[in-house]
Amino acid sequence: MASLHKIIFATSALALGVAVPAFAEELNIYTTREPGLVQPLLDAFTAETGVTVNTVFLQDGIIERAKAEGESSPADILMTVDFGNLIDLVDAGLTQPIQSDVLSAAIPETLRDKDGNWFALSSRARVVYAAKDLDLDAITYEQLADEEWKGRLCIRSGQHPYNTATFAAYLAKHGEEATKTWLEGIKANQARAAAGGDRDGARDIAAGICDIALANSYYVGLMASGAGGDEQKAWADAIKVILPTFENGGTLVNISGAAVAKHAPNKDQAVKLLEYLVSPAAQKIYAEANFEYPVNASAEVHPIIAAFGTLTPDSLALSDILPFRKRASELVDEVNFDTFSN
Repeated sequence: MASLHKIIFATSALALGVAVPAFAEELNIYTTREPGLVQPLLDAFTAETGVTVNTVFLQDGIIERAKAEGESSPADILMTVDFGNLIDLVDAGLTQPIQSDVLSAAIPETLRDKDGNWFALSSRARVVYAAKDLDLDAITYEQLADEEWKGRLCIRSGQHPYNTATFAAYLAKHGEEATKTWLEGIKANQARAAAGGDRDGARDIAAGICDIALANSYYVGLMASGAGGDEQKAWADAIKVILPTFENGGTLVNISGAAVAKHAPNKDQAVKLLEYLVSPAAQKIYAEANFEYPVNASAEVHPIIAAFGTLTPDSLALSDILPFRKRASELVDEVNFDTFSN
């Protein structure tokens, strides 16, 4: 398989007029992100460097696999779609700290580990989808629990990492008692059981089931661009996007990110790939292919996403949210968040 990858990538690079070493080096990525979403970036890196990048998609079990392989693991980079999953890799002792002036300069301090164990590669905002004709131009995360939204809110499972990260941030800001009350309010406001995916929120707004939904920003790009088909484009046409904020704060962002594996056979090349992925050229590919916000401020945001307005990320660092994830998850269960009772 590796030899086949070499032939494919080498042929592609030669077609672009790029010189390829006779025996191209290789990198191996274990990723919880669908490989197709990052393949354009990996192809560009290969064309520029001649280094073949192999991906192993592990929707579940990335920690278990890397642990089982131990020092013989071929993984050079571990990549995830949520910072919580990334931190789990660090906590499991499966990453190693690296120092890179390139990464430090390109990535804001709030979106990387102070010890160099993990780095954000792209970000997405936790936004509110609203019915297009709804008289609503601004909202805070705190207001999602207001009684005016009773029976009007759609949301995915409270235990999904996207939501536990949101709830953990709220917990970090407001404390346990206020967070529990807030979760109870959101539960009371649900128009249907907390389930499905973020795009289902747009679908159900289009169907008149709910008026607002809490979801990720990049899904709107996937729907509005037609990448998800005509049906999903219709869902996007039925909504508008509002960038909510915390009271006296900004908009919550989550990340896709990566770490260099603890036993990476090709550490130096792994660091070079991470540095490439935060370059303006690669960040532009992220924005165009995945409709995510670049972490490098010099890269352009896709027009569909830019149309939401100016994103002002909350100042709370992801590392400061981390200690609250476990308790946030427990609170979700305590209020029976996913049990629909309206």
